[in-house]
This record gives sequence, C-alpha cells and structure tokens, in this order.
Amino acid sequence: MGAKSCIIIFFFMVLATSSPSTGRKKQYKSCKELLLYFHDVIYNGKNKENATSAIVAAPEGANLTILAGNFHFGNIAVFDDPITLDNNFHSKPVGRAQGMYIYDTKNTYTSWLGFTFVLNSTDYQGTINFIGADPIMIKTRDISVVGGTGDFFMHRGVATLMTDAFEGDVYFRLRVDIKFYECW
Repeated sequence: MGAKSCIIIFFFMVLATSSPSTGRKKQYKSCKELLLYFHDVIYNGKNKENATSAIVAAPEGANLTILAGNFHFGNIAVFDDPITLDNNFHSKPVGRAQGMYIYDTKNTYTSWLGFTFVLNSTDYQGTINFIGADPIMIKTRDISVVGGTGDFFMHRGVATLMTDAFEGDVYFRLRVDIKFYECW
C-alpha cells in the first residue's frame, strides 16, 4: 500500500470519527425576546365604540355581525387591536396589532393569521410581521415571524401564541411570546 493510499484511508477515518451523530436537533439561542398581549373585541352590531375587529366576509347568507356556526368556517375578520405589556385591557397600549384572520377549517376551530405589530413606544419603534396557521384549540401554538422594520429590521423568529382569555364570540386576548433568531 502506497503513501497516497494511506493518506486517503486516514482522511476517511478522520471524517468518519470527527462528526458523530447524536440524533439531537440543533438548539438555537434567541437574540431578542418580547412578551406582549393583544386584545380583540369583535364588532357584534351593538359595540361599535369598543370594537377593534370586524367580520368583513362570511359564508353566503351569514350575518356580518355574528360569527358563522360550523367552527366559523368562511369568516374573515380584520383587526386593529391594542397591544399591551401586560394582560390588562385598560393598560396603556405600546402599539397596535393590525391584520386579518380567516377561519379556514370546517371541523375544528382553526384560523389563518396575517398581521403586523406596529410598535410606537419609548422602548420599541417599528413593526413585526407574523404569518401562519393558528389551531385555536391547542393551548400553545407557534406562528412565524417573517420580518420587521425599525428596531426589528429584518428580524425573523417564532411567536408562541396562547389564548389568555376569551368572552364568548366578542372578546379574546392573546399572549404573544416572541423569540427572534435572526437579529440585524
């Protein structure tokens, strides 16, 4: 066996032993974290002064002031909700959650979300953009953070949502635990 063959064999042995597979997923460390709450008051025909969201599309024959039966399938709502640092609806807002949710499943409560947090406080200036499916009946669920502006320029990560409170079909509060894994 020549010197060249020995070097090649040695090279492959080093490769085979230098990267053992542990079977574990890589753990990522977040570069920034935020915990915020957004409060949604759905317009029901009687609460226009307090409403922060409204049904803008519904199945044929449905009422735009009452969520459709059948898991609200086919309803589309737009919102401009206050964002607070705690779970108190009357706390000073640090920004607005603006976007839409679409009830898109016939056999369970699930929605598709597309929205932006517009933050304008002494601590944070800018926007954070979210998109993804929201299986509402699951206690905690993740949606994608796909970008931002200002203090959140080009940030990406994951937001863990939890329905913190709800009152029938009129009010709900989401706890939004944001972890950014790309920060510029």
